[in-house]
Amino acid sequence: MTDTPDSPQDPTGSLADLAEPTSGLDRVLQYIPRVLASKAHVVLLMGLGVFLVLLPLVGVAVSAKAELIGGNYTNVTSDVGACIAAGGTLHLIRQQRRRHRLEAERLRLTEEMHRLLHHVHREAAAEIGQ
Repeated sequence: MTDTPDSPQDPTGSLADLAEPTSGLDRVLQYIPRVLASKAHVVLLMGLGVFLVLLPLVGVAVSAKAELIGGNYTNVTSDVGACIAAGGTLHLIRQQRRRHRLEAERLRLTEEMHRLLHHVHREAAAEIGQ
């Protein structure tokens, strides 16, 4: 029998448990993926990519100091990859929370329907011992 992330034997818990902040530092760190995946950060990286990668390719000289501060194409592309990963993580957490709310509502409606059926058909429920 394999352990699922929600099973009691698994010390890591579910993705939702990991996403819940438990301290002040955790709350601050929780905003990093949002900042990395923000449109402003992506636009900034695209501008940096144009400045550090495309301009030198067309013959415009970029100073060594600018490259030292801004990085090079490797830094820019890895930052873009971090943006993609952060956005994907946020998307997965959002989907998981939405599914959890839908499943909780589905369970509530099923329990209500079950209760109403037992109320309407008391004799049949008594026959099966419920």
